[in-house]
Amino acid sequence: MSGRSQNGSVNVSYTEFLLLAFPGLQKSRYLLAIPFFCLYILIVVGNSMLIYTIRVESSLHSPMYTLIALLFGVNICGTTVVLPMMLLSFVFGALRISLTACLVQMFFLYFVLMVDYNILLMMALDRYVAICHPLRYMDIMTRKLIVILTLVALARSMSVVSPVVILASQVTFCRSNIIRHFVCEHMALMRLSCSDISRNSIVGLLARTITIIFDVSFFLTSYSRIIHAALRITSGHLRNKAFHTCGSHLLVILTVYSSSLISSAVFRLAKSATQDVHNLISAVYLLLPLAVNPVIYGLRTKEIRNNFLKLFKS
Repeated sequence: MSGRSQNGSVNVSYTEFLLLAFPGLQKSRYLLAIPFFCLYILIVVGNSMLIYTIRVESSLHSPMYTLIALLFGVNICGTTVVLPMMLLSFVFGALRISLTACLVQMFFLYFVLMVDYNILLMMALDRYVAICHPLRYMDIMTRKLIVILTLVALARSMSVVSPVVILASQVTFCRSNIIRHFVCEHMALMRLSCSDISRNSIVGLLARTITIIFDVSFFLTSYSRIIHAALRITSGHLRNKAFHTCGSHLLVILTVYSSSLISSAVFRLAKSATQDVHNLISAVYLLLPLAVNPVIYGLRTKEIRNNFLKLFKS
């Protein structure tokens, strides 16, 4: 595949790239592989054990715990999209990847992130119904509704991510064939472009902005009503339980969205920072929520904690 530059000369558009995880730390790449491999095992094992706990304990077969298990499943998918290829790049120094494989990884990276956001929205809806309409909770939050909401979440994720990846596939890449990142992240690939990417930037920014505005508006609306309803609960025990359950969910929301916003802010403001620093920030943004989510729910949710300990002892 080839493309022409503005001066009329022919430029080769690369269809194969090298993923270079941390360009300035190549001599230490084997040492870097150890903590990231341990993190991968920790995320997969931790999330899998909690999914198993929810699955085998009949007392946890409610919509809230089903959504929590779904979140843990997405955590495993997210880390599997990112970490195996990162570890391979550490082992081989640079991982050879085709443009098609790179775009596929980019799609699943952002698709899983969007599904993660959508599950948090579903969990906010679940808490709203449970606290604001407790007597109708089981009638509203049926298995059928969970399935419908999951399909809507998948469709929404697909509709947001697909335009970004499709536009990326139409770009000419001739600056270099070295992606100085551990994953086929959108901007890391776009830096290699020698064609106009203004449309790509606008679509990417719009997708991110609309998603954040909608999500934040939904969270503010639902939790303002949840807090108002919780304060009207006469029983102190039930009121504290409602706030405790919602507190765990809010901690997860803050972890996911704050890591994303901080990563974006640092990326745009810290222009003088090295590529390795930017890559480390991206790693924290992508992997921190996946590791923290099971810890938050495993420690703060008494029902999950007690049943997990019971299974572990047996």
